[in-house]
Amino acid sequence: MSKFKFPTAFTILFVLIAVVAILTWIIPAGEYERQMNEALGSEAPVPGTYREVEPNPQGITSIILAPIAGMYDPGILGSSSSAAIDVALFVLIIGGFLMVVTKTGAIDAGIGWLLHKLAGREILMIPILMAAFAFGGTSYGMAEESLAFYALIIPVFIRAGYDSLTGVAVILLGAGIGTLGSTFNAFATVVASQGAGIPFTDGIVLRFIILVLCLAAGIAYVMRYATRVKADPSASVVADQAEENKTHFLKGSEGDDAFPEMTSTRSVLLALFGLTFAIMIYGVVALGWWMGEMSGLFLVMSIIVWWVGKFDEGSRMDEATFVETFVDGARDLLGVALIIGVARGVVVVMDAGKITDTILAGAEGFVTGLSEFAFINAMFGIQVLMSFLVPSSSGLATLSMPIMAPLADFAGVGRDLVVTAYQSANGWVNLFNPTFAVVMGGLAIGRVSYDRWLRFVFPLLVILAVIICAALTVGALADPGIDGPPTEASETIAN
Repeated sequence: MSKFKFPTAFTILFVLIAVVAILTWIIPAGEYERQMNEALGSEAPVPGTYREVEPNPQGITSIILAPIAGMYDPGILGSSSSAAIDVALFVLIIGGFLMVVTKTGAIDAGIGWLLHKLAGREILMIPILMAAFAFGGTSYGMAEESLAFYALIIPVFIRAGYDSLTGVAVILLGAGIGTLGSTFNAFATVVASQGAGIPFTDGIVLRFIILVLCLAAGIAYVMRYATRVKADPSASVVADQAEENKTHFLKGSEGDDAFPEMTSTRSVLLALFGLTFAIMIYGVVALGWWMGEMSGLFLVMSIIVWWVGKFDEGSRMDEATFVETFVDGARDLLGVALIIGVARGVVVVMDAGKITDTILAGAEGFVTGLSEFAFINAMFGIQVLMSFLVPSSSGLATLSMPIMAPLADFAGVGRDLVVTAYQSANGWVNLFNPTFAVVMGGLAIGRVSYDRWLRFVFPLLVILAVIICAALTVGALADPGIDGPPTEASETIAN
């Protein structure tokens, strides 16, 4: 008998499109009155004005066309603001940029250099590497890219007297907590903010606080475990595999030759890598950049990285190799780019069938009278449940934000808090989600069974959930509602 295999996010979303189309035949059509919201720079539904309208049920043709209408606005299905093509293109270009930087060997060389400098103080590898992976998570949603590091890092931790689980935790929790506390992650924060109709810089301070607190808790948790294992190897969750793991992971990697040399050119390349994200933030905040300008930035920086790499023999690529590498990187993230359009297709069908506002009205009734505390924590719980079905951060953002974010207007809570609740919930679930390929892939490489990972990570999950809910509650109570003037970015999103 074949084992059940959980369907991919694409299949789940296509099924959801079909289900939503069926619901347009069942759920009454309705609309809110809308008026201009000066803070958002766009029209927003007016609470209490919902009324039923003539139904517009969607059929098989709508189901087929929904992903296309979700990617751009071809004037079908009555779509007027689906335009996900700019985000999808940005995803492809940033994928090319990341692959070019990786191809130069600069990232691997940086890790090797760090480990050499910390000889005898290997415990410091945990906070340093987890912070580095967290930067990848918070900046661009590091996920599948992290799988390449397991074979490099786990042998180092085993040689230092720790176990394979320590190496797995450093990578999986580091990148995962970074994604949980995304600050300018294009695949989570940016997509969700676009769906919410706000610039992604709204709420960045609270997200940074969540990132710092959760990362500090994660680092302390892993360091405590690693220290205990080094003092008493029998305390390891995978103690019975110790000898087998040493044979498996240390074979052919006893020295530092597994890492490329850290040359002066690679140091410059790492600096350029960090500078690119700094320029992006400055451009968005100070210059009003959006998807087009950010895509151009990563395209130009890919070329600069390639050109600088010519000064180092180990990082050098000819023109053909550079183009091939960039295209390969874009190809690796093609699934992410496509899923944005497919996920938005769900919303397109809902809008075309005129049931979006009906669902919104039901949710409005549910949250009416709830305190800010109850509302934002209920939103966190809803997103936790949805994340199990749609582990893709970009897919869940595109699916849920256009529906969930307007509820904040009714509850007197800023839409940025709904974005923060979404990304925190999705990131938290994806630290242990069995439907998330990164979790299962990382555990497989590290030879850690899923049940042992749950046993190890469960106390930390509780700690992180408490931190997140406390931060969301304080944020809701301290700064309820939407304030501040509209920005060029918000007007761009709204249009």
